[in-house]
Amino acid sequence: MDAIRTKLADIEKEYNELSDALLQEDVLKDPNKLTKLSKKQASLKQSVDAYEQLKELDDRIEQADEMLKENDDELKEMARLEKEECEPKREELLEHIQHLLIPKDPDDDHDVIMEIRGGAGGDEGNIFAGDLYRMYTRYAEANGWKVQVLEANVSEAGGYSQIIFSIKGTDVYHSLKYESGVHRVQRVPKTESQGRVHTSTATVLCQPEAEETDIEIDPKDLTIETHRASGAGGQHINKTDSAVRIVHVPTGITVNCQEGRSQIENRETAMRLIRARVYEEIKRKQEEEEGKIRRAKIGTGDRSEKIRTYNYPQNRVTDHRIGLTITQLDRIMEGKLDGVIDGLLQEEEKRKLEENEA
Repeated sequence: MDAIRTKLADIEKEYNELSDALLQEDVLKDPNKLTKLSKKQASLKQSVDAYEQLKELDDRIEQADEMLKENDDELKEMARLEKEECEPKREELLEHIQHLLIPKDPDDDHDVIMEIRGGAGGDEGNIFAGDLYRMYTRYAEANGWKVQVLEANVSEAGGYSQIIFSIKGTDVYHSLKYESGVHRVQRVPKTESQGRVHTSTATVLCQPEAEETDIEIDPKDLTIETHRASGAGGQHINKTDSAVRIVHVPTGITVNCQEGRSQIENRETAMRLIRARVYEEIKRKQEEEEGKIRRAKIGTGDRSEKIRTYNYPQNRVTDHRIGLTITQLDRIMEGKLDGVIDGLLQEEEKRKLEENEA
């Protein structure tokens, strides 16, 4: 347990250094730096508070041990009672601290950009993409988060062939980071006259929305083009070069935005998407180079990985990565996702604890 105390002492030192830094004039004048350092300090507070409690319990137990060396029976009895009270508290606190010291994903407090595409199954895949979008918006509303549609290609049969939207709030990425992958639906389509169950899919991509302080993109690395928007979207859409296509040349990442009512709006949206995708690509490459494709990861986070099945006839949802089955599909599609998301986060914590002990 000495290693835990050493780690806590380092965290306390960092916390105090951040307190000093937050009083510096150059930080107070820079809102981005102030926000970043404040967030960092806030993330350490629980560990610092726990360390203070631990030091207090250590002191009380040490004093009791000294009292036990005395010849006074009354003092010895007091010392035994003190130890009986403090030692279980310390064990409980140390267990709590082990969880606090699990390495946190630095992106957990980020907002997200999600993209849902209709997959296999044609119209039914697009309809299911719409159902998933509704599910996530309901979940966001229940958490007090704000949803903003950035791009949407509406399908004639219903739903979307593609929809891109952002979700802003507290710890959004922490909750939704394991949603990327292939979502499979088994149900009887409305167009099916024989009542046969069909299997269709939609793919979900969930990325942390990178802030300007997270990544600096050199304007020289971008190719920006404007063109006339295509498809439905109101009378204004084809009259001006309002659509914007941006290519990040070093990675080849391309985004095209045309849903906004102006070139400025589309350019801002395209930059948000480019920033998020380049940030994710840089992170992926760093993980590969450092060999950090860890056991603690639940799945690959890849768009092609089959992660979940929604079975309507049996009112059942199964997450294949952790073997979790919940027979409340109707509630889940209304955005009551806590059972699934809590199961994924608990598995993540369990794997990280095992890795820390290894």
